[in-house]
Amino acid sequence: MKAQRRVFTLALPAVLVLATTAHAQLAVTSNDNKVTLDNGTAKVLPNPAPGSVIGTPFSVALTPDERLALVGSSSRVDPNDPTKTVPDTRVSVIDLKASPPAVIATLEAGRSAAGAGISINRQGTLALVANRSEGTVSVFSIQGTTVSPVGKVTIADEKSGTSHAAFTPDGKMALVTRDGDNKISVLKIDGTNVEYTKRDINAGLRPYGIDISSRGDFAAVANIGIGQGDADTVSLIDVRATPPRVVETVSVGQTPEGIKVSPDGKHVAVVVMNGSNKAKESPFYGDHGKLVILRAKDMKLTKVAEAPIGHWSQGAAFSPDGKTILVGNMVEKDVQVFAFDGRALKEVGRIKVNGGPAAIRTAEK
Repeated sequence: MKAQRRVFTLALPAVLVLATTAHAQLAVTSNDNKVTLDNGTAKVLPNPAPGSVIGTPFSVALTPDERLALVGSSSRVDPNDPTKTVPDTRVSVIDLKASPPAVIATLEAGRSAAGAGISINRQGTLALVANRSEGTVSVFSIQGTTVSPVGKVTIADEKSGTSHAAFTPDGKMALVTRDGDNKISVLKIDGTNVEYTKRDINAGLRPYGIDISSRGDFAAVANIGIGQGDADTVSLIDVRATPPRVVETVSVGQTPEGIKVSPDGKHVAVVVMNGSNKAKESPFYGDHGKLVILRAKDMKLTKVAEAPIGHWSQGAAFSPDGKTILVGNMVEKDVQVFAFDGRALKEVGRIKVNGGPAAIRTAEK
């Protein structure tokens, strides 16, 4: 059946909502209009929206019923110097059922809220927001369309770079990446009570984006490295082990920014910048990024497909059947659409958006 597509946009924040499958599932992008890439240098533009490319491409999350979206803003234009950004604290609550979708609340998290990621559990009752400039994770309860702060968990100091928190399917545990000190922390969850267990996992250099399989057997983490032209890595964490631990690490190329596990848990999509965010005169410059697909089987990762994408690309999202993959390209200001048959990738279209798609997400059910 031919895919259906519907597009809605909001002025503040700039959000694209589209249905990419015959079942009209929603995908939401948070689009950053205040930062652009000028020959490898990020520059601040006027007229900011409360979304940000500064941080992982998980700064938007949907409730399982696709009623609400939470959008974080890790940075805003400095009121004292419009050529710079400063940490932001805002998380916007968007009613996706409204016509058009509308912001119904603005919440306060910590500094650089979702400076990496926001996650909502599969029960639709709890959200975690990583505060990258604080070393903390903010906790919010969800009841219908009401999202309320219920606490904040301190994990480490402000230099730890708490980047993204990902729930296990049962909602009883979360893993938090820390790109500032190269650790992944384990959280224990009981209702709205979230506790840092003091267990830290060591994967690769600067663990950043992380996603957990719907089967709850593994987590895949993108280790972004330090941006000096070296090949960076993706690690596999055995979530069911006691305690959880890294069991596999593979090289994927320069700066794997976005990472997403397919709905059936069989594949991992990795958005690799490949030097596309560097100045053209840099010896590490690449004229396009790469979408790399890894097969996850028996706690091993094997590369099965690769395709060129745009520049300074960010997140990826799967359709429910895993046969369509979306990738956000910041420089091109579009969403690239790929067909995936389990063996090969084929670009089938591009969707223009009203800014650089800094984050993209579908509901996790």
